Amino acid sequence: MDHMPFGLTVDSGGDQFPVTGPAPRLSWKVSAGIPAKAFELEATVDGVAQPLASTGGRLFVPWPWAELRSRQRVTWRVRAAEPAAAWSAWSSFEAGLFDADWTAFWISPVEKGDRPYGQRPAHVLATEFDLGDLTGSQAVTSARLYATALGVYTAAINSQRAGTAELSPGSTSYDRTLYAQASDVTSLVRSGGNRMEIELSDGWYRGQVGAFRHPAQWGTKLGARAELHLEFADGFHRVIGTDGTWTSAPSPTTRADLMEGQTVDFTVPSAAPSVVLVDEVTAPGIEWSPAPPVKVIASRPAESLHELRPGVWIADFGQNASGWIRLDDLGPAGTRTVIDYGEHLGPDGDLSTSHLDSHRPGEPARIFSQRDEVSAGEERAVFEPRHTVHGFQYARITRDATGMDLAPLDHAGVTMQVVHSDLPQTGDFSCSDADLNALHRIGEWSFLGNAVDVPTDCPTRERLAWTGDYQVFISTATRLRDVLGFSRKWLRSVRDDQLEDGRIANFSPDGRRIKNHLDDQFAMMTGSAGWGDAIVAVPWELYVAYGDEAVLAENWEAMVRWVQWALEMARTTRHHERVKASATPEPYEQYLWDGTFHWGEWTEPKKRDAEGHLIDPVQDDPMAWFMEDKGEVGTAYLYRSAATLGRIAGVLGQTEEATKYATIAEAVRDAWRLAYLRDDGTTAADTQASYVRALSFGLLPADRRGQAADRLVELIREAGTHLGTGFLSTGDLLPVLVEAGRSDVAHELLFQRTAPSWLSMVDKGATTIWESWEGIDEHGHAHDSLNHYSKATVLRFLHERTLGLRQAPGSIAWRSVVIAPTLAPGITWAKGTHESPYGTIRVHWQLDGDTLRIDADIPAETEARIVFPDGSEHHAGPGRFRASAPVSMHEPEAVPAI
Repeated sequence: MDHMPFGLTVDSGGDQFPVTGPAPRLSWKVSAGIPAKAFELEATVDGVAQPLASTGGRLFVPWPWAELRSRQRVTWRVRAAEPAAAWSAWSSFEAGLFDADWTAFWISPVEKGDRPYGQRPAHVLATEFDLGDLTGSQAVTSARLYATALGVYTAAINSQRAGTAELSPGSTSYDRTLYAQASDVTSLVRSGGNRMEIELSDGWYRGQVGAFRHPAQWGTKLGARAELHLEFADGFHRVIGTDGTWTSAPSPTTRADLMEGQTVDFTVPSAAPSVVLVDEVTAPGIEWSPAPPVKVIASRPAESLHELRPGVWIADFGQNASGWIRLDDLGPAGTRTVIDYGEHLGPDGDLSTSHLDSHRPGEPARIFSQRDEVSAGEERAVFEPRHTVHGFQYARITRDATGMDLAPLDHAGVTMQVVHSDLPQTGDFSCSDADLNALHRIGEWSFLGNAVDVPTDCPTRERLAWTGDYQVFISTATRLRDVLGFSRKWLRSVRDDQLEDGRIANFSPDGRRIKNHLDDQFAMMTGSAGWGDAIVAVPWELYVAYGDEAVLAENWEAMVRWVQWALEMARTTRHHERVKASATPEPYEQYLWDGTFHWGEWTEPKKRDAEGHLIDPVQDDPMAWFMEDKGEVGTAYLYRSAATLGRIAGVLGQTEEATKYATIAEAVRDAWRLAYLRDDGTTAADTQASYVRALSFGLLPADRRGQAADRLVELIREAGTHLGTGFLSTGDLLPVLVEAGRSDVAHELLFQRTAPSWLSMVDKGATTIWESWEGIDEHGHAHDSLNHYSKATVLRFLHERTLGLRQAPGSIAWRSVVIAPTLAPGITWAKGTHESPYGTIRVHWQLDGDTLRIDADIPAETEARIVFPDGSEHHAGPGRFRASAPVSMHEPEAVPAI
């Protein structure tokens, strides 16, 4: 039994079961003791056995049989192609209802009045149907509901919800791509009369987006489309789809906005329904998402619930997260409950959200609000606002029971529903230092709170999938969770939103549709280095982590268009300061990308003025910040993306393109050196970030790396041994120090207790990573978002250096690993795992006096190089490894960046 293949998967998402397209790819794992080089597969499709198939691989194996048709059900298994080999357990999935086979109409609600954005109600679209006596040959053997919407929908049959997915159909670029969901509703249908309902609200499609709550511009009219497919014991098949017989009625949800919140009024009497509108919306073809669904992942009771003043309670859930509050007791009929959500309590113990207000120079502030409301009816009901989502740790719950005695709020009936994409865990980490364990925990929570169908920047103020955030975090994300399908889905939106000239939007899905509004001021700020480069960096990191060449192929054209646009901008534009210095450009300047807008390093630690107040260059002098020369950053990223594009071309077998982009990359690197590197190895910018980038990206000649590392250390010391990096470079700061032989400085930064530092967040009680290094100041006041995961890139250092587990240079999909702990003062043990495509890698090291013991489990088809601090090496293949060596605390020699 131990030697059977296991972990059978298909490359698709799904709620209660995987749902695929016509040709899914198959993957599986084997135990370390199986040396098989070939495998046999067998399958049944709708109960019909398929011919035995053979393959030499086991990752993303192309579908070996005829393409599937809509709604077909598959069971499959695999075994090693060897005598007497055992079969795996059966695995199953279903094909979706493909676009060409949908027969249902698009229906839309009848909307009365013109409510402002953020205040519009939800609508109930419904139909009734009779199934007669469901016994004997008339029994329903299967019922599948296929549904989608332009908006956010929940579906129910006989008042019982269909499936467990939340916020369906999810966040997407609705003008190009639309996903549907499939649910098993067999247990929900009954003999006689049945009722199917779809509650529909604005969602991502038509609701507010971004810090300034702009209305999404995907469309002006909501729509839903659904088909219920019923299979009976006698073989009869019946379809009930959306059409002109459905009705539209106001929902008890009288206000539903994904950002602003939701209001439910159970006292509102039912209104007479109207006939729905039919086919009044235009939508792209229906597809099936590769990503796992958004779900309620956990329910957390309030750690404390205290009455702030009569009728007002503060709930603390002990964790900043994404989700909503569920109330089990709404009080007597007529009781109105208001829930305000936030991340911080002010000095007075009340909820404080002013740090999330949005400011634009010269304009009034946009006051932040996340508010749900519910009015209790005569019948007992549960309040769970599933048409919105919030970022919060605290809630202020206010009750008004006018004319009645106010009942105390039941602690047990107040729970946080943690809501995010259901991403399987792939890595864990712990060590002897409780603070580092806490740092890892808050970093992971920060990512999960921002993984709500797309990788957002924060779950509160903006909730936008900024490309720069995921570009810096993707290599950390792959260490924590299986993000392949999640990322592929998001990359589809990045491609959908790409501008005609090749620019990548600042965030995707882009509800503002900048690609169609090139005269918008924000269009001038589109196409930034480090942000747009996500289209190259994210697919490459996914390929390196998972070995999926398809993610490279499906993004290739978009990558090329992006890099070509950046090259054209480098060739045709110059920064105004460079023009002022010389009207005639040097030949190398055709490769300097300094003449267009860049966000730059972003959120470097703020300096203080003479009175000790933090200086914000963006707010204090926005024009100077906007016009600043950020060519060092732009040219560095142009080099990295061109070089990566060359490697990707090689993987895809495009030899000429590989040579072309490798040559371009060298020219860009030469230009960067001529423009930004001084003879003594220092950079023109002379900031911590500039040295980190130069060392990490491989921009420096070998004989200048040491000088650059020395200057980086000098700058760190000048800052009182504090980091000075921002958004783009923080994740690479500690690794480049270790690679330069300065692990002492790296660990001093890691363990620094005063801001700016990671552990200052831990010391101040953070449960997620802050946007600003000074997220909570010395007076206890909050600044900016308290849940931004970009600085959580330090978690990769904990995995790769503190634990010591990382891929070997040139390895793909963890086929070759290095286990080499970087010992830190005071840490006596570390342990962790990584679920690679080939199986689970486990590492545990223990320091006993002057002896280091390393234990490791290496999965099938994986090789490991184990390096002890004294320089001794071991090589291990699949199976268990255990060895010890004396500790030599001398610094290792500097190694080149990988």
